[in-house]
Parts: sequence; C-alpha cells; structure tokens
Amino acid sequence: MAKGKLILICQSGGQFITNGDGSMSYTGGEANALEINQETLFDDLKLKLAEMWNLDYKSLSIKYFLPLNKRTPINLANDKDLKRMYDFHEASVTADVYVMGKEGFVPQSLRDHANRTNGIKHAETLATGTAAATTSIAAAGAPVDSLIDVAVIDQSLPAVSTQSKVTPHNASRKITGSPSANSTINGLVTVTVDSEALSPVDMSSTPADTVKKRRRTTALKSIDSGSSIGSKIDEVGGTGKGTSRKKKIQKHLIPAVAVDEEQEGKVAPWSDNLVDCPVVAGSDLSLEALVGAWREGITGEGQEFKSVREFRDALQKYAIANRFAYKLKKNDANRASGICVIEGCSWRIHASWVPSSQSFVVKRMNKSHTCGGESWKAAHPAKNWLVNIIKDRLRDSPHHKPKEIAQGIARDFGIELNYSQVWRGIEDAREQLQGSYKDAYDQLPLFCEKVVEANPGSLANLFTGDDGRFQHLFVSFRAFIQGFKDGCRPLVFLDSISFKSKYHEVFLTASAVDGDDNPFPLAFAIVDAEDDSNWCRFLEQLRSAFSTSTPITFISDHEKGLEKFVHQVFENGHHGYSIFHLVENFKKNVKGPFTGDGKGFLVSSLLAAARAQRLDSFTTYIEQMKKVSSKAYDWIMQIEPDKWAHASFRGEPFHFITEDIAEPYAEWIEEVKELPIVQKIEALISKLVELFNARQINSNNWVTKLTPSREEKLQEESRRASSLKVLFSSDTVFEVHDNSINVVVDLQKGFCSCLEWKSNGLPCRHAIAVFYCTGKYTYDYCPKCFTVDSYLITYSDSINPVRGPYEKSTEGKDPSQTMHVLPPCTPKPSTEQNKKQLTKAEGVTRREVCCSRCGGVGHNKATCKETLQF
Repeated sequence: MAKGKLILICQSGGQFITNGDGSMSYTGGEANALEINQETLFDDLKLKLAEMWNLDYKSLSIKYFLPLNKRTPINLANDKDLKRMYDFHEASVTADVYVMGKEGFVPQSLRDHANRTNGIKHAETLATGTAAATTSIAAAGAPVDSLIDVAVIDQSLPAVSTQSKVTPHNASRKITGSPSANSTINGLVTVTVDSEALSPVDMSSTPADTVKKRRRTTALKSIDSGSSIGSKIDEVGGTGKGTSRKKKIQKHLIPAVAVDEEQEGKVAPWSDNLVDCPVVAGSDLSLEALVGAWREGITGEGQEFKSVREFRDALQKYAIANRFAYKLKKNDANRASGICVIEGCSWRIHASWVPSSQSFVVKRMNKSHTCGGESWKAAHPAKNWLVNIIKDRLRDSPHHKPKEIAQGIARDFGIELNYSQVWRGIEDAREQLQGSYKDAYDQLPLFCEKVVEANPGSLANLFTGDDGRFQHLFVSFRAFIQGFKDGCRPLVFLDSISFKSKYHEVFLTASAVDGDDNPFPLAFAIVDAEDDSNWCRFLEQLRSAFSTSTPITFISDHEKGLEKFVHQVFENGHHGYSIFHLVENFKKNVKGPFTGDGKGFLVSSLLAAARAQRLDSFTTYIEQMKKVSSKAYDWIMQIEPDKWAHASFRGEPFHFITEDIAEPYAEWIEEVKELPIVQKIEALISKLVELFNARQINSNNWVTKLTPSREEKLQEESRRASSLKVLFSSDTVFEVHDNSINVVVDLQKGFCSCLEWKSNGLPCRHAIAVFYCTGKYTYDYCPKCFTVDSYLITYSDSINPVRGPYEKSTEGKDPSQTMHVLPPCTPKPSTEQNKKQLTKAEGVTRREVCCSRCGGVGHNKATCKETLQF
C-alpha cells in the first residue's frame, strides 16, 4: 500500500496508438496533475476531472495502465477499481490516467453530487422546551463536500448557530447578513439565515401549532431521518455529532407496515409488507435508545399520522418495544383496529382517516394489558422484519453463523428463533445484499465474453445441458498459459474444492510450480458436480489451452481415480499420486494397533519412502513401517508405489512437494462462499491479479542469478563441495570421492550416480566439485526455469479483471436466440453424519478398538486391565 498521496498525471484530448511490439501509448492532448490518497472516493475524483476538463460527468471514462503492462488500458469504474489502482502504484510517486468523454460540464452535476454524497435533507426534531428544527443546506454552486449544518433554535431570533464545515465563500445565497454580523459561540459560527431557506417548516403556523405537531411525530421523525441528519437531539439527551459520509451511504434498513386489504385476524406485532427505514447499526442511536423511541411511538387517543402506512409502522415498532403481539381485525386504507392476541386481554386500539384534517387519527386506545405478557409467547417475527435485522448484522460481519445471529436477536429483542428460521432469513438477506443467486447464472455468457475481451488469448468456455442448466465453466488466462510455458516445470496438480454454496458447485483447479517452488495457477473450472464427465471435460479444455508436445506429469489425489482420464486426454503424459493427499488419507484410514514408535513414526517413514532415491532405500523404510503396523503396510502397498515413490516413478520428479498446492484457492473460496457465482469468480480473479502483481513487484528486487529458494540450495551444495576430491576419467566423466562413497559425474548427460542432480534439477555437490576443477560456470548447468530472468518472464503478462453489469441488450434480437442459463439442479452432497447413519443402517461392522498400552483389541487404555510392570 502506498503511503501518503499519489499524484495523478491526468491526460485528456489525445488518443491511444498501438506500437509495433503490441504496446500502447498516448499522444496529443494536455495534462494536469491531481493528488489523491487512500480515502479518495471515485465519484469525487470523477466529478473533479469532469470539471477540470469541461466534460460531461455521465459520459466520463477514466483509464490507466498496470505497471509493466502497456498493452491493455484498465477502466476505472468504482471505488474498488480506484483502490486497486492505488495499490498497484504503491512504489510510485505518480501514475498516469487518461480521461475521455463528451464536451460540456453541467454545473448541476456538482450540486447533484453534493446532495447525494452528503445526504442533504431537511428534517425536524424537538428540543426540550424549545421549538427546534435541524437542516443541512448545500451552497449553490459550491465545491464538492461543501456543507453547512444549520440548527434553527427559534424562527423569531435574528441568528442561528451553525457548525462551519466550509470556508467563508461557501455561504450560499440563502444565508443573509454581513460577515461582521456573525459571531462565535462555543466554537460555532453564528450567521443570519433567511427564513425562506427553511422550507420544511410551516411558516404560516403558530408556534403552538408547530410544537403540537412536532410532539406527536418526534419519535417517528427521529427514526425516519436516521443518519442523514447532520445533528440530532435524542431522548437520551445530548446532541449527536454529524454522521459520516460512509454511514450515510451504508444505511441499514428495517421494515414498517404497508397497506394490506385482507389481514383480518393476522397475529403479529410485525407485518410482511414493509417499507424501509433506518435500523440500529446505521443510526446514530444506540439499540436501547432506538427501542426507547419505538416504545413512545404510540402516545394515545388524538395522535395523528400522515397515513395508515405510518400508523402501522409506529404500531409495529410499539409492539416490539413493549413486548406484546397483536392482530388487526379491521385493516384497510381508511381504518385499522387491533387487539391483543390473547383472548380476553383488554389492550386494543382503533384509528381511522379524518378527511377534514387529512390525517390518520387514533380514536380509541386501551393501553393496559390483562394477559400478563402471555401474548409475547405467541409472537412470531415476520419474514421481512427478520431479513432486515439479519441484513444489518451481515453488513457488520458477513460470516456470521446462524447460531450467533439467533443468539443476538434473542438478546436484543427477546425473540427465540430456531435454526431453520435464521438460516432461511440469512439466505434472503444475502440475496438482497449481494443479488440473486439464480439470476447470476444468467450473467455467465456475457461474463465469459468480457473475460476474453479484456484478456485476449484467454479461454472462458461455458457448458450447459439441453435444459439450459449450468454444467461447467472453464477459465484460463493467457497469463497462465504463457507463464507455464516460459518458466514452470512440466508438473500439473489437479484438485477440487467444494463451494459449500446454495447450489453445491465444485471448484476444479489445475496448478503448476514456478521457479521459486510457489504454486502457479493454470486454469480453474466451476462445475455442477465432481464426476467423471466434468473431470474429463476439464482435462480436454486444459489440453486445448496448453497444446504442447512436452510430456506433462499430472498429480492428483489417488482417491479421485483420474489416471484413466489423464492418459485418455494426454497420451504422452504421466500420472502420479499427490504426497500431501497420500499422507492425509494414510492418517485417516490407518488405525491401530501400533507397536514400537507408534503412528507418528509411520508418517515420517512414509515420507522418507516417497523421497528415497533408490529402491533398496524405499524397501528399507517400508519394512520399518511393517514392524510397527502390518495394516499400515498392507494399506500403503495397495496404493501402487510406482505412482508416488520417487525411486520407481517415471515422470517428472514431484516428491519434494508435500504441501497442499490448492490451499490458496481454499482460503479465497472460504472468504467468498456466500456470494453469487459471478461475484465469486470476480473475487477469485481479483485475488489472482493481486498474486501476480505481488510476485512481479517482489521479484524485481532480486539480485541473485537464481530464485531465492533455488539459490539457497545451490549455495548449500557449493559449500559441501569444497571438501570433495575429484578424479578425471575422461573429458566429460569424473569420479568424485565423498567420504567413503565414490560417485560418478557425467557432465554431458547431466547425471550424477547419487541421483540428486536428476531429482532436484540443480547440480549436486559432486557435480559442483567437478565444475570447480574444470573451471566451468555452475549456473550454465542450472535449468532455465530456476533463473530470475525466467521467473520475471513467467509473471510478465498481466491479468485484467472484468466488471459488470452483465445483462445483455435484447433490443432488436430474437428472444429465442438469447442464451439463458439456469442454476444447476444438484443434490446436496452427503455429509459425514449421513455417511455414518448409512453405514449403521447397512449393518457395517465398526472397527475394533485397540489399546495403546498393551496393543490388545476390544478395549482402550482407560479400561486396560494389563498390570503395569515397575
């Protein structure tokens, strides 16, 4: 992350031209400089540039180039894009941006932007003992973010106090009086205000009328105005500070009652037909203060409301705050009558529309309950109310668990919910926050087009069934394809990860290893199910992307059974079993009894056997395992040692990789598992962009010939070579004495009889000793893929992210030719608990318990009766 400010060199009026090497440059026009920082908002920058270059705000387009990539200009479209550009230039002082658009800046854009970003509204509040109103006035034509908060204490007074947020010239034409007439009171600037500026206040009414009207609507107004009011006096006391712009944008919403002609007899303190209004976290009020305001929302007979909708809203919140449930016996646009749900309880209310006053008036109300609070037990939250409460919590913490949300609602509102209620509410809340899971599949065709358009030479292929349901999406960027060819060993690791999402999709990955032994992405696919057809299709797509005659070694979990598909698609390829998955499956499947050093010794022996250079060493380690557990020996020998033991494997060596290559993907997917499919892919692509750029920047600082991990290994071997003795046999063949061991080094074949040169790819200490004696340059015998130059080429190409919208225009097109994609119809995968239940139902015998003390079967250490010998 860059620190401080970044200077944007803003160019406009010129044009892009393509050079002979495919790179682009910008010629002509003029340039101006503009400073931004981490807090700069895209809309503010866009408006400033529109004003600077006299361009129409709506038509404005801003582009820039990624560092080290002058081939494809990147478009800036939102705050995330701006932050990403800022991060990409963390090592720079300046950055070039290119501004285009239609000529003609509209000053109204400035005022619209100020109103939008600052949430400028006129609202009324009541101060204790005083008729007060709070308003925010934007200076006409003032710069962005200019804002004056005016608190009107009394309309008859010649001046009001205002907290100045702008310089003196920002005062608008609505503020009258000379500067000398202004004074400072407690740090606030006092100015004279024209009464016409306060249009929300009825100037024709008497002070008594104004106070009366405000008293009956104070609680609702304080809630409805929410975080958009610059300053607020709540019932708890004290004046709240102005709400930040971030809070104004991220208002949290809860439901209020809507008109429903057929609700007679419905039991609920809440209604399913609701309108939006601010909630706890988006408001300046605390939870206690907010509920307190709801408690006073209904005051009694004579209270007036603007409509039946406003009355229902107040009644709903009033019932929540006072913890009772009611039902509406009469409920239409002209009248509403409610009674407590407990039969015989005295609480009731009736309100109706009064044409003469144009208001909805409470005619009768009995506030007392004789049910003893029993009605609250019959209350069930309406769906919309619950969804909006859950949305509020998910905004603060997107990964909230259902149990945590249920506990929070029980604590805050006293409502007990079961798991399924909360789970359904979470799904609906996420759909409202992030978009429809189902509709996202229909965006995939255009998404694929945009991926290829932004990244020429890339693959983004979508496959659907005859019924239009999603089956398979394959994506591989040109940066992956070219980087694999230029700087990676011919190793490809295949793996799968469950999305754990609504439609149970599965994520398939293909990864290589770069010159510094880091996972390198090759391709990924999202499929409706992990089955043979999808794996075969994935490999076929992979072959079309990486058409090469070089034999490739594929590594996968042996339990997936991919060997037949690998040989079917890649005829000259090799297939081996992942050491990581082999060890994990070994731990999971091998049980006692164990003798000697126990289970821990088995794992270390297995790894040693996998890495053994010779068959006799492999056999030694395996026999040691057999002494500890014959079952472990039998299990491991069934896994075809020639597919995982280095001593007998015929493909590219991979025994040195014992970690989970797909782990980065698993971590990224865990962060975005709740998102719809298109947003998931966008987030994953953003992670890949960050990965590529981070490795580009990091490798630019390397000063060694080889990558750090390889350079360290080579230097260690060089230190060990200094004490070895070299005997000449011929010009290319040498005998090297290493303590009591004699090895043969053949420089022409790049071979040493210790087998480490072939295994690691780097010259071993014996070969380096020969280089010293013959005056040869060690780095000439190192594989090209291990050099820093090759590493830089591997990550030289960039990935350009894509952004929506992805809705295709159907204007002038035949609707039958438009591709529509439905979500997959995939059954929920079996869980471990379901598998256990199935095993029990089928009568499968459980494994026998083994004692870790005596090695006996049928009991454990706690119940062992073997007498200990001292």
